[in-house]
Amino acid sequence: MNLIASILIGLVALLHVYIMILEMFLWTGPRGQKAFGLTPEFASSTKVLAANQGLYNGFLAAGLFWSVLHPNPEFAWQIAVFFLVCVAVAGIYGAATSSRKILLIQTVPAVIALLAVIFL
Repeated sequence: MNLIASILIGLVALLHVYIMILEMFLWTGPRGQKAFGLTPEFASSTKVLAANQGLYNGFLAAGLFWSVLHPNPEFAWQIAVFFLVCVAVAGIYGAATSSRKILLIQTVPAVIALLAVIFL
């Protein structure tokens, strides 16, 4: 993969690390509540669900970092495509079921990185 694709993948991965932190550790605090538009009561009652969701975002980030760091370029390409498609699909599902802004925050960056991986 070229440098531009690797940088874009890294940015998508960092975004998912941030989402993981919000969901796993900051969900019931002011930052998590503001980011997701939560009331304190709702945040408290969904804390375990959010932590589980955060863990999945952490797995996505780990896979994306793995694709950038893997020494075999052909396999790294496959890893990158797989995890970027997973991020994009998760973003589409989140936009359809939760908030349309997820499409811009999650899916668009993943698709841009995916296009860079495929065409650059």
